[in-house]
Amino acid sequence: METYNLTGTLEFLLLDLSEDTELQFIFFVLFLLIYLLTVLGNVLIILAISSDSQLHSPMYFFLYNLSLSDMGFSSTTVPKMLINMQTHNKSITYAGCLTQVFFFILFGGMDSLLLTAMAYDRWVAICHPLHYQVILNPRLCRCLLILSFFISVLSSQVHCLMVSQLTFCTNMEIHHFFCDVPELLKLSCSDSFISNIVRIILSIILGFLPMSGILYSYYKITSSIFKFPSLLGKYKVFSTCGSHLSVVCLFYGTGIGVYLSSTVSSSYGESMVASVLYIMVVPMINPFIYSLRNKDIKKALQKIVRQIL
Repeated sequence: METYNLTGTLEFLLLDLSEDTELQFIFFVLFLLIYLLTVLGNVLIILAISSDSQLHSPMYFFLYNLSLSDMGFSSTTVPKMLINMQTHNKSITYAGCLTQVFFFILFGGMDSLLLTAMAYDRWVAICHPLHYQVILNPRLCRCLLILSFFISVLSSQVHCLMVSQLTFCTNMEIHHFFCDVPELLKLSCSDSFISNIVRIILSIILGFLPMSGILYSYYKITSSIFKFPSLLGKYKVFSTCGSHLSVVCLFYGTGIGVYLSSTVSSSYGESMVASVLYIMVVPMINPFIYSLRNKDIKKALQKIVRQIL
C-alpha cells in the first residue's frame, strides 16, 4: 500500500456532520449562533472582571483566564468547520491540521489546569479563610497561570511532534470534523503503539491528575462544611462553589465522553455528538453559569450595559 510522509502541500479531508444539504444549513446556523454566543459571553465576563476593581481577586483572576482559554478552545475548530460547511470544501492542509492539534491540546489543557487552580482557590477560601490573602497572593496566582500554560504548551508540542512522525496511507479522510489525534493515529499506516502510550500519559497529566486534585479539594471542602453548625451556613458556603462545580462537571463529563467515544465506540455519530458538546456547548454555557449564579458578576455586567446604553 502506498504511504506518504506528509508535507505542507498535502491535505486531509474532514468528515461532514451530515450529507443532507438542508441539515447542513441548519447545523451551520446553529453552530454559528453557538460560536457567537460563546465569544460574546466570554468577552462580557472578561470586560466585567477588567472594569470592576472589586473583582480583582484570585478567583476572578482565574475566571478571566478561563474565559480567554474557552474562546481560544472554540476558535481552534469551529470557524474552520463553519467555513468548510459554507464552501462545501472538506479539506484541511497538513499545516492547518497540526495547528489545530497544537491549539486544541493547548486550550483544552489550560481549561483543565485552570479549573484545578480554581478548585484550590475555593479550598483555601473555605478551609483557610483567615490566610486566604496570604496563601493566594498575586505572585502565586501568576505562577499557577504560567505553570498551567507551560504544561499545556509542552503537551501540545509533544502531540504535534508525535503526529509529524506518522506516515499515512492513500486514504486521507479523517472521520471527524476536526483534526483529532486519536483519529489521526487510526488513519496512520505506521506503528502507533508508542504514540498511543504517549497520548495516554499526556491524558493522565492533563486530565486525570487535575481531576484528582479537584476531587481532593472538594473532599476537603465538604469535610469542612459538615463542621458548620447551621444548615444555612452550610448552604451559603457550598453555594460559593456551585458555579465552579457545575463547570467542572460539564467539562470533565463531556471530556470523558469524547475520550471514551474515540477509544471504545466505533460509532462516528456518538463521537461527533460528544465532541460538539465538549468543544462548542461547554464554552458557551460557562459564562452563563458564572453570570447567573454570581451577584458580583451580575452587578459588573449591569454597569457595562448601562455605560453602553
